[in-house]
Amino acid sequence: MCGIIGAIHTKGNVASLLRQSLKRLEYRGYDSSGIATAANGILHIKKDKGKIDDIHQRLNFDTLPGNIGIGHTRWATHGSPSKANAHPHTDCLNRLAVVHNGIIENYQELRKNLMENGHQLRSETDTEVIPHLIEDALHQTSRLDQAVAQILPQLEGSYAIVVIEAHRNELVAARQESPLIIGLGNQGVYCASDVPAFLPMTRKTIVLEDDELVLLTAQGALLSRFNQSGDLSHLSLRLPTVVQWTIDMAQKGGYPHFMLKEIHEQPKALQDTLRIRKPDLMGFTEILHNHRHIITFAAGTAFHATLAAKYMFSHNANRLIHNIIASEGPDTVAASPGEDSVVLAVSQSGETIDTIHAVKHLKKQGCTVVAITNTVGSSITRLADQVLYTQAGPEIGVAATKTFATQLATLASLSVYLGTMTGALKKKEQKELLEALNQFPNIIQSVIRNQESMIKVAAQEYVTKSDFFFLGRGISTATAMEGALKIKEIAYVHAEGYPAGESKHGAIALVEPGFPVIFVAPNDSTRRHLEGNVMEMKARGARIVAICSAQDKALINLSDQVIPLPQLPSLSFSPICYVVPLQLLAYYAAILRGHNPDQPRNLAKAVTVL
Repeated sequence: MCGIIGAIHTKGNVASLLRQSLKRLEYRGYDSSGIATAANGILHIKKDKGKIDDIHQRLNFDTLPGNIGIGHTRWATHGSPSKANAHPHTDCLNRLAVVHNGIIENYQELRKNLMENGHQLRSETDTEVIPHLIEDALHQTSRLDQAVAQILPQLEGSYAIVVIEAHRNELVAARQESPLIIGLGNQGVYCASDVPAFLPMTRKTIVLEDDELVLLTAQGALLSRFNQSGDLSHLSLRLPTVVQWTIDMAQKGGYPHFMLKEIHEQPKALQDTLRIRKPDLMGFTEILHNHRHIITFAAGTAFHATLAAKYMFSHNANRLIHNIIASEGPDTVAASPGEDSVVLAVSQSGETIDTIHAVKHLKKQGCTVVAITNTVGSSITRLADQVLYTQAGPEIGVAATKTFATQLATLASLSVYLGTMTGALKKKEQKELLEALNQFPNIIQSVIRNQESMIKVAAQEYVTKSDFFFLGRGISTATAMEGALKIKEIAYVHAEGYPAGESKHGAIALVEPGFPVIFVAPNDSTRRHLEGNVMEMKARGARIVAICSAQDKALINLSDQVIPLPQLPSLSFSPICYVVPLQLLAYYAAILRGHNPDQPRNLAKAVTVL
C-alpha cells in the first residue's frame, strides 16, 4: 500500500531526486514520508508525519547529502501515522535503514525475540524488525545482499524492501508479493514500487519477481534468487522493457486534479483498449469457452466491472458467470470447484492482495486462471495462464475511472467473442456489436463535452446532502453501485447502490422529502419496470435525478433533474457511458465539499495488504 524508492546517482546528491520520486508515488500513501541517504559512512535521515510537500517545507529533504538513498511514502497499517512510525527504519547502530511496502504477519514474534536479545525497537511498525534482523545477519557475513537473503525466510507475509548501509555505495532490494521495479538509467540505477517514480530518469525497466533479490551499484544491477534456506543463486539479468509512457502522461496536464484528467482521458483509453489484438482476445475467450464454470474475483471498482460482465456474458454469450468479492474468495469456494472451472481475476494494479490470495487458493486446487489488468509484469500476471492488458495508461488518482472504463470494454469484447463461440451470436451480430462498441470512445467524448457543466451545477444542489440512493436494474445495477462507491470514496457522503427492484424491500424506509435518489436508466429491457420504482420513490417525497436517454420523455417528465445522454448503438454496454456522469458528479461534489479527490482519506491506490 506504500510507495518506496531507492536510487544511486552517478552525479551529485540524490535527495532532491528521491523527494520528487516520492511525490510521484504519493497516490500509494500520504500519511507520512521519509528519506535516508548515506555519505561519508553516516546515514542521514529526515522523516515525519504528513504529506511530502508539508514535510519538505519543514525539514528540507534536499539538504540530505550523498549520491545514494532510499525513500518512502506511507499508508498506515501497523501503528498510527507519526514520526516514529514513518519509514525509513534503522537498526540499533543507525548503520542500516530499510523501507518496506507490504505486511510482515509474524512481526510480533520477531519483535519479541529481537528485544529479548537486546535490540532497541522504537516504533509500532512491523517493518522495524527487518533492519534489526539484518544487523544480526551481518555478524555472519560481510556481504549485504547475503545478509538480506538470510533473513528473508523469517518474514511471513508480503514485502518489497530496499536496504541501505552507511558505508556501502550499494542498495539491496527484494520482493515477495508486493511490487518492485528496477530502472536502469544513464546517470543512475533505481528501484521503486511503480514506474512513475523514476520515469523522468529512465524508461528501461525490469520487473522483480517473487523470491528475487537485486544488488544495485553505480555500475548496474546484479539479480539473484533466494530460497528458504537463505541461499542466493545468481540469475542472468533480463532484458529491460522500455515503458511507452511519458512523464507527461503521469502528470496533471493542466487539470486541477489527476481524477478529472483521467475522466477526460477515457475516450483515448477506451480507443486504445478496443485495439487489443484479435488473436489475444480469441485465445483468452477459448479458455473461457472450454470451461464449464467461469468464476470472477475482483475488489472494489473492478468487482463492479465483473458484475456488469455477468449481464454482458448472459445476454451476449448465454453463459452464467459467478461473481465473488475477492476478500471472500477462499471462504466462498473453500472446496475445489474442479478443473472444469476457470478463474477470471480483474485488478487494475495487478497487485490487489485479496485477489491474489483468492487466485492462489484456486490455482492450488487446479483451476485455470486468466486475468485482466492494467499493469504489465504485476503479480497477477505471473499467476495467470493467460492475460489481457487494458490500455488505460497510468492512473494516479486513487478513485478508479478510466481503468473501470477499460475493464468494461475488455469484458464487453470478450462477451461478444464468447457469444460467437457458444452460438448465441451469429457472425453478423458479432460484427454489429463490435462496431457498436467501437463507437463508445466518441460517445464518451461527447458526454464529457456536453454534460460536464450541467453536472457541475447539479453537484452544487446536492452538496449539503448526507445520504444518496443510486438505483438501477439489470446491468445498470453495477453502474449504480459504482456511482455510489465514487461519491463515498472522494466526497465522503453516505450512498448506497441498489438494484431498484430490491429497494422496496427495506431501503425505501429511509426515504423522506428531499432525499436524493439517482436512477441509472438506459432505455433497455428493464426500463419499463424501473418507472414503477421511480413512482415509488417520488410518492415518498424523494428528489429524483435521472441519468437517461435524451429521448426518454416519460422519465424526463417524472424527474426533478435530468442528465440526458445520447442514444447508444448498443445497450448491452451501457455502463461504459452511463458511469461517466456519476464520476463527474462525485468529483464536483468532492471539490465543493473541500476535499482532494486524488487523495481520499484512509484510501490508497493499490491495496496490497489483507
